[in-house]
Amino acid sequence: MKALLIVDVQHDFLPGGALEVKDGDKIIPIINKLQSKFDFIVGTQDWHPENHLSFAANHKGKKPGEIIKLDGMDQILWPVHCVKESHGSQFHPYLKTEGWKKVFKKGTNPKIDSYSGFFDNHKRQDTGLGKYLKENGVDTVYVVGLAADYCVKFTVLDAVSEGFKTYLVKDGTRAVNLEPNDFEKAIKDMEEAGAQMVKSEDLI
Repeated sequence: MKALLIVDVQHDFLPGGALEVKDGDKIIPIINKLQSKFDFIVGTQDWHPENHLSFAANHKGKKPGEIIKLDGMDQILWPVHCVKESHGSQFHPYLKTEGWKKVFKKGTNPKIDSYSGFFDNHKRQDTGLGKYLKENGVDTVYVVGLAADYCVKFTVLDAVSEGFKTYLVKDGTRAVNLEPNDFEKAIKDMEEAGAQMVKSEDLI
């Protein structure tokens, strides 16, 4: 069975948000159309505590975009975003969520960042997404959401490594692009890992 996996379409990643992705709102109509073609839909949601150590504000003298070592791993520092229960952590109201089976929250541990919908960045904590999909007979996933070069990319990479046949819907995602070609790099990384690229028009 195939599933649509919708990654982090939350206010803080959309235009006007704390960590906005340019044109991130333009994927919402595409995702809504896609949902009608899937019987099994799940979402992921960044859900950080205020003291999360990926926030530059929690490191004296540091600014967003700087890189530090966090528990032995390079960590990009971000603006405060998607603090649990905040407006910024909520899904955009235009995004249809009524048909979703479940939402998997991530980034809940203040000491470890978590881009992927499956695991934290150290792969020490499992969200339960992989097990849930397999228990429900899902063997193929189509991934959309934000942002292509971080949470979407690492969700796709983990989906492949977990044994799912994995597709990225290219027009159903946008990138942060800290560097101008980060979107293209992310696509290459996903393809090299074994993910396939499709367009929404191929599915609708």
